[in-house]
Amino acid sequence: MFCDAIDRVASDVAYTPSEYRVKSATLPWEASEAYKLRRAVFCIEQGLFVGDDRDEIDEHARLLVALSCVAGTPEQVVGTVRIHETEPGVWLGSRLAVHAAFRRQGKIGATLIRLAVSSAHALGCETFLAHVQSQNVSLFRRLRWETRQEEMLFGRPHHLMQAQLDAYPPCATPESGFVALSRRAS
Repeated sequence: MFCDAIDRVASDVAYTPSEYRVKSATLPWEASEAYKLRRAVFCIEQGLFVGDDRDEIDEHARLLVALSCVAGTPEQVVGTVRIHETEPGVWLGSRLAVHAAFRRQGKIGATLIRLAVSSAHALGCETFLAHVQSQNVSLFRRLRWETRQEEMLFGRPHHLMQAQLDAYPPCATPESGFVALSRRAS
């Protein structure tokens, strides 16, 4: 039922924002909306978790968000990812989610990935990893990631992938972040 609602919303988007601001979540509403988006994607749409996907990692992870902008003003959280250091120099990205209505409107997922790796790189990252659902592997390969191993997580096939850090210059200002243009604006 929720997936039908997502499909209706995706087809009913009356406008396409001209840009998306991808940055560290710095305001309480950004974090709150990011967690709601994750629940919608991972609990309701994909059925990976029951009730909520939050865990102990959220207590110390850095949360990044993609915001749709109208006239340059942030309007809505349309994407999110979290990153955290698992051991000195080793970072992990997880819970990458993009709102269903915005998945084909711009490079939101790719820009979230770019900021995730680039901001960790600025913090001393030597290895950046992610457990990527199999249907998303081609996107990560285009962004210069390599599969280290295939695995099953949450009952679904995943790839443990590693970013090629030379493709991700350090970004020391993730609170300012990056801009992703919509397909209509580019």
